[in-house]
Parts: sequence; C-alpha cells; structure tokens
Amino acid sequence: MKSIYDIQQLLMKFGTVIYIGDRIADLELMEMELRELYKSQFVSDQDFQMAILLLRQEISKVQKARGEG
Repeated sequence: MKSIYDIQQLLMKFGTVIYIGDRIADLELMEMELRELYKSQFVSDQDFQMAILLLRQEISKVQKARGEG
C-alpha cells in the first residue's frame, strides 16, 4: 500500500466507491470504511496501519494547501 489510489482499489474490492467531491470528506469516509473492514477482519494489520497513515498524511497535506492547518 503506497498511495491513496491503492486504498481506493482495496475499497473497490469490497464494493465501496467513495466520491463526495470534497477531498477531505472523501479521505475521512475512506478511513471510516477501512476501520469497518478492519474490525470485520477483512484487512490485515499491516495494510490497515499503512492505509491510515497515508490517509492522515493526505488530509494534512490538503488542509495545509487550503490554509486550514
């Protein structure tokens, strides 16, 4: 798992497509979906941890670009 695209592909394997139009909202929703998949043991510990890290980094990057963080 190296990018947000990889996370999107993982979610698509489970029939989840996320697009709201607000990048931060999309990323937060991806995190929520990942947490549910992890709780249900569909995602490995390593994939879950890397995905959460990538999502939080991307959220931070978008917030800085918007001047929010």
